[in-house]
Amino acid sequence: MRHRPLVRLAGLLSLALLLPAAASAQGRAFEPEDWYRLTTLSSPAMSPDGTQVAFTVTTVVEADNRRHSEVWLVGADGEGLRRLTSPGTDSSNPRWSPDGSLLYFSSRRDGGQGSTWALRMDGTAGEAFQPEDQPSGSMPADESFVVFTESVGDDGDDDGAEEEEREVDPFRAMPSTARPPWGAITEPVDPARFDGRHIVDNGYKRNGAGFIANPREERTIRPSQIFTESMGDPESRTQLTDTDYSHRSVTVSPDGRWIAFTADPELRSDVEISAERDSLALLPYLESRDEAPRNDADLFVMPVGGGEPRRITSQNGSEGRLVWSPDSRSIAFVSSLERTSSNRLWIVDVEGGDEPRNVLGDWQFEPSAIEWTDDGYLTMSASIGGRTALFHVDPAGGEPTEVIGGRRRINGFSFDDDYARVAFVATSVDRPTELFIADIDGANERQLTGFNDELNAEIAWPEAERFTYESVGGLEIEAWLQYPHGYTPGERYPLVLYIHGGPHSAYGEGWFDEFHNLTGAGMFVLYTNPRGSSGYGADFTYSTRGRWGMEDYEDLMKAVDIAIERDDVDPDRLGVTGGSYGGFMTAWITTKTNRFKAAQTDRMIVNWFSWYGTSDAQGLTEFEFYGKPWENPDLYTELSPIMYVDQVGTPTLIVQSEEDHRTPMTDAEQWFMALEKQGVPVEFMRYPRSTHDLSRTGEPWLLVDRLGRLRQWFEYWLAEGRNVTDGA
Repeated sequence: MRHRPLVRLAGLLSLALLLPAAASAQGRAFEPEDWYRLTTLSSPAMSPDGTQVAFTVTTVVEADNRRHSEVWLVGADGEGLRRLTSPGTDSSNPRWSPDGSLLYFSSRRDGGQGSTWALRMDGTAGEAFQPEDQPSGSMPADESFVVFTESVGDDGDDDGAEEEEREVDPFRAMPSTARPPWGAITEPVDPARFDGRHIVDNGYKRNGAGFIANPREERTIRPSQIFTESMGDPESRTQLTDTDYSHRSVTVSPDGRWIAFTADPELRSDVEISAERDSLALLPYLESRDEAPRNDADLFVMPVGGGEPRRITSQNGSEGRLVWSPDSRSIAFVSSLERTSSNRLWIVDVEGGDEPRNVLGDWQFEPSAIEWTDDGYLTMSASIGGRTALFHVDPAGGEPTEVIGGRRRINGFSFDDDYARVAFVATSVDRPTELFIADIDGANERQLTGFNDELNAEIAWPEAERFTYESVGGLEIEAWLQYPHGYTPGERYPLVLYIHGGPHSAYGEGWFDEFHNLTGAGMFVLYTNPRGSSGYGADFTYSTRGRWGMEDYEDLMKAVDIAIERDDVDPDRLGVTGGSYGGFMTAWITTKTNRFKAAQTDRMIVNWFSWYGTSDAQGLTEFEFYGKPWENPDLYTELSPIMYVDQVGTPTLIVQSEEDHRTPMTDAEQWFMALEKQGVPVEFMRYPRSTHDLSRTGEPWLLVDRLGRLRQWFEYWLAEGRNVTDGA
C-alpha cells in the first residue's frame, strides 16, 4: 500500500457542512480524575528470534503523586503476558543481548552502581543483577566484538594533586552554584554566609535541570575516540584512535572489516571548532554568512584494526544515522543539504568514486529511523502530516511503499534479527497506547496488549473528523474536529481551538488527554497543523521564519471559519487555548479579534525582549527572527503581543510553572498585570515544582488540577447565554 498524500479539497465551506455526524459511542464522559487510571506503553524491544517483546509500562500511583514504570514481556503470539521487574522499583528501556540470553534494562536501585541491570532469559531463574562492564555499541554480523566511542583527554593534574586541591579549597562546603566559577573576579567575603548563585557564563539554567553551576575549572575538551572490545573479554579493550577531533555515529560493517564514522570535514580539532562556534555566536546576524549552506560533517571509513580514515562524502549538511548495507558495500545515511531543506535518505558506495544518491528524490516527507534489511531493502519510519507510518524503500530509488500506517501515531519500531517481524506501540484519537506486532510487510498485524481495555469499555472516547483546506498562498493545511461527548445531531455546541507548541511541533492521530478533557465537557475541539508545523517537509516547517502570527494566524482563523459554518457549532461560544508557541499565538489572537469568548494560555510568550533575556533557548529566535533583539528590534517589537494588549477584551486563564526556564514566568506576569489593569477578567495559576513540561510530565496531582481548571474556565465562559460583560 502506497501512502496517500493530503488531498486538496475544493468548495471547502460547503463540504464542511456535509461532514458526517459522529454519534458518541456508549459510555460516560472523560473526567480529569480518569487521567490517573491511564496506562502508557513505550520502548518495545523485540527478542532476536522474534518470539517475544519486552516493553515499558507506566502507570500513575495517585496516592503517592508519582508515576511508576515497569518492564513487561509478552509472546509474539499474544500469550504469556507478565511483569518482569519488581513493582517496588522503577524500571524501563528494555534491550536484548545479541544472543537473547539477557534482557538489559535501566533502573536506579539501592546498592547498585549506575543504572544498567539485567535478567537472564535463557530459562535459568534468577533475580536482576548488574552485569560486568560490557560497553554498548556497534557489532558486526557475527557479534564477536563491539565498537564504541569514549571521550578521552588529559585532566591535567594527577589524582593526588586534585585531592590536595580539594582539601585546601575554601569554597568546598558551599552550594555548587554559589562557588566562584572559573574566571570570576569576585568571591564571597565569608563562604559560610553566601548561599546565592555566582554566574559568569551563559548556560547557567536549563528547563528541567534548573540552575546549573558554572565550571570551577577551565573548560577541557575531550575528543571522543574509537575503541574495540571482544565480547566477554574486557581485557581486549583497544583504543584505535588518538586524535584531537571527535568521531561520531560510529558503526562497524557487517563483515567486521570497516568502521564508519562522521567527523569535521577538515578533521579540525574540537578546540578549534568550539572556538569558531563561540566566536560566531558573538557576531551580528549576517545573511550571506548565516544563511549560506554549510558542510558541518562528512562520512569517513577506516579499517577495523585502525589506520588512516578515508573520506567518502563531501557534501553540505551533516551526515547522520549511518546504516551499513548487508553486503558491507554501501552506507545509508540521513542528511539535509541546508538547514531549512528537508532531510533526505542517501546511499553512498564505500569504495568511493560515486557521489551519494538521494533515494527519496523530491518526496514531500522526511525520514526518521532507518534500517537495512537482509533482502537489500530499507525500512523507514516517517511522519505523514499528523500520522506515522512505516515504509519500504528500494535503494535504487522510487517512491517509498507504505506497509504499516492508518490514522494513528506509531513509534518504537523494533525488529527481530531476520527482519521478519516488527513490534511497535500505537495510539489513535480514540484509543490510548497499546503494543502491536506485524510481519515486516505489514501482514498479520495483531494487538498484543490490552492495558487500557477497562478504561476504554467505561469511557466513550469521541472520534475526530480529519479535513484539509486551502489557506493563504494556496497552502494546504491539515485539521481535525473532535466531537463532544454525547453529541446529538440538531444541537449546537461550543468549540475550543487548540494550538500546538514549537512552532515546529504537530498535532495528529493520537489519543490526547487535553482534547478529551474538553470534549468530555460537551465541547467540540478543533485542532490544526498550521504552516510552521513539522511532518509536511522543510518548506512547510520553515515558512514562518520572521512571520510568526501572520500567515499562520490566517491558517488558524480559516479553520475556525470552516467549523462555524456547521449547524452544530455555536459561533457565539468559541474558545482558544495553546502552550508555548501556542501560548504566544493565543495571546496574539486575542489582540487581533474578539470572536473568542474565552482564552487559556500555557507557557506563554508576550514580550520577545524579556523572553530572550530570561529563557534557556535564545537560539530559537536568533534563527527564526534573523538575529538577536538588538540586531532586529523592529521584528521583535512587531511580533510581541504585549505591544497590542490594549486591544484585548477576552477573559483569559494564565497557567505558568515556577521552574519553567524555557518560557519563564516574567511574560505571564506582564500579561496578567496588563489585563488586570484594563479590567479584563483574568486568573493566574502558578504551579510549584513544575517546568515547561507540566502538562506532559508534571506531578500527577498538579497535572490533573490543571486539566480541571481548563475545563472549568471554558465551561463557565462558553455556557449558553453567557455574556463576557456579565463578569464572574
